[in-house]
Amino acid sequence: MKTKNTAETSRLDDAARAGWLYYVAGNTQDEIARKLGVSRQSAQRLVSLAVSERLVKVRLDHPIARCMELSQRLVERFGLQSCEVVPSDPDAPSSTVGIAQAAAAEMERHFSSQQPKIIAFGTGRSLRASVDQIPSMDCPQHRIVSLLGNMMSDGSASAYNVIIRLADRINAKHYPMPLPVFARSREELQLLHNQEAVHSILDLIRQADATFVGIGNMGATAPLTVDGFVGLDEMRALERAGAVGEITSWVYDRNGRLIEGLSNDLVASAPLRPAGDKPVYGVAAGAAKVPAMLGALTGRFINCLITNETTAEQLLKD
Repeated sequence: MKTKNTAETSRLDDAARAGWLYYVAGNTQDEIARKLGVSRQSAQRLVSLAVSERLVKVRLDHPIARCMELSQRLVERFGLQSCEVVPSDPDAPSSTVGIAQAAAAEMERHFSSQQPKIIAFGTGRSLRASVDQIPSMDCPQHRIVSLLGNMMSDGSASAYNVIIRLADRINAKHYPMPLPVFARSREELQLLHNQEAVHSILDLIRQADATFVGIGNMGATAPLTVDGFVGLDEMRALERAGAVGEITSWVYDRNGRLIEGLSNDLVASAPLRPAGDKPVYGVAAGAAKVPAMLGALTGRFINCLITNETTAEQLLKD
């Protein structure tokens, strides 16, 4: 009699075999059904399972000249260490599809290192989509650390924190920031940052070998507003003060300068500073995020960029 684990392994083996036959060998679903001795419907389900369990990776080996050109121009204009520009979906130029896969490939490159690394992560939709593309790995040599807390003022958890989700995928030691995103007062912020655990996490962040962050826009559609961290009145006040974007809840202007006062007085995240020699990857795309991305690039908050073709063209407009 098969145990539950044995049955699951056998099911995934069948899915992997079906995925190989379909994507590598170029077999039709009818051919797969015949070769595996199953119905066509079962073959279709096995191929779908191979995709949903990320047993199959599709990578484009042919470099697209336009994307390469945009990447090189962005590197030269903003002094970046690296820039990955992926094709855009004309019907969904703000989609995370493409940039999530590219960011995941870059993360996987770091995780594949046998040399122990500390890798820091922000939060957000793009990073969560990227983490969802990471295959199961065994990386006990690495430490992953969160740049900001995961709690809202009512104690509920943010839906887009990635550190615990990622730790489950790669079996790495992880250090979530045990703080709310915003303190309720300056006095509370000081008390929170005086915790010994927070000191240890901030020290890990300072040592990080690589950092991945999302970039948020301002306005009514800003993640800070949509997710309930900042009200519309305060968002308008931030915009009047010149705010164009945020990284890990730190709000900055078009010149990459942090906004004085307002919500920045209560941010509990690790300090946002210009990137040094270690790679800091910004993962973002979409017209709404272009001002925020330009501010981050101008302020040198990121020194590596992963975006799509349409967004890259907008970033390079004079």
